[in-house]
Amino acid sequence: MKTPYIVKDINLAPLGQKKIDWVARSMSVLNGLYERFRANSVFAGRRIGLCIHLEAKTAYLALIIQKLGAEVWVTSSNTLSTKDEVCAALAKNGIHVFAVHGADDAAYRSYIKAICECGLHAVVDDGGDVCEYLHEHPELGKNLKGICEETTTGVNRLYQRFQANKLIYPALAINDAKSKFLFDNRYGTGQSTWTAIMHLTNKTVAGKTVVAIGYGWVGRGVAMRAHGLGAEVIVTERDPWKALEARMDGFRVMTLQEAAPLGDFFVTNTGQAGVIRREHFLVMKDGAMLANAGHFDFEIDVPALKEISKTVQEVREDIEEYLLNNGKRLYLLARGGIINIAGGLGHPIEILDLSFSLQLASLHYILSSAHLENKVYRVPQEIDEMVVREKLRVEGIRIDA
Repeated sequence: MKTPYIVKDINLAPLGQKKIDWVARSMSVLNGLYERFRANSVFAGRRIGLCIHLEAKTAYLALIIQKLGAEVWVTSSNTLSTKDEVCAALAKNGIHVFAVHGADDAAYRSYIKAICECGLHAVVDDGGDVCEYLHEHPELGKNLKGICEETTTGVNRLYQRFQANKLIYPALAINDAKSKFLFDNRYGTGQSTWTAIMHLTNKTVAGKTVVAIGYGWVGRGVAMRAHGLGAEVIVTERDPWKALEARMDGFRVMTLQEAAPLGDFFVTNTGQAGVIRREHFLVMKDGAMLANAGHFDFEIDVPALKEISKTVQEVREDIEEYLLNNGKRLYLLARGGIINIAGGLGHPIEILDLSFSLQLASLHYILSSAHLENKVYRVPQEIDEMVVREKLRVEGIRIDA
């Protein structure tokens, strides 16, 4: 018999359940979709896999899918964002959960393997690691009807596979839906990034200089919220259109090398590896704070930072001080992991209510479809619009026909 779950401590379940119960009170759109789908549920008897940041809000999505009749298998897309008490609560509720905070890479891979081996019918992925594993082991995907991908990083990986004619499962680009990127990436990441930074550092943002690296939807949100908190904001970009947009939005725009000596806070928002590098560290001011708002922990070149440092020590929870050979001190937040979750509570509940409603509706679409080709699909317009209209309805907002 397969191991039903792997968690740090099942006795943490009551604490995790309290957090999930708090979330449930504010996820009105997701609750509304549950009522819509439960009468004739296509989820009944299906095995659904989730590889996603494992905290209270994602846990509630897993429990809603379970209530619709599915067998749910869950792991975390980032071990640093995993909340052990939430994992324990999921296990107590009968979810097959394989996740431990801070697990090493070998354990992380074993958890992905565990959920893929159950013969999944559909997947919610966050970053593309389950998708990649199922492509490496296609014999495990014989029941798979499709994949829903949550992030920019994961969607890019899907398109790369499709363009190389190597995509062997249908996939929905959840991140490309308006009700995802307009709200989750901008307002969700924008707020939760600064909530986490302020909580970890206990420092003011007002009067500081913030360098937002990348001006996609996440970068827009990070810059907008920093400005609202009273910071002077500098944007760095490679895309000329986005750079001009940032300037027209009222921000200073320059190269990262020019911005490096000026910033008090640096936040990466690109999805690219090695964005802040050795040459930038060397000219930063003493006391600069480094944070990453991208999915993976490679945007800040931490190995290079270590190479030019005399000492590294944790000076506050989730803050490491790097004493450089030149005598300056730089502070790395949440070890370079995704700051809003690895160092905070993640997106606000109401924002993820929209995103997870989109995930649930997209899963329903995949499971209801007779046949989908092996390509990357945009979320159907009617699903995207349904989610946003439901949000307006529960907010008591009426709009013109």
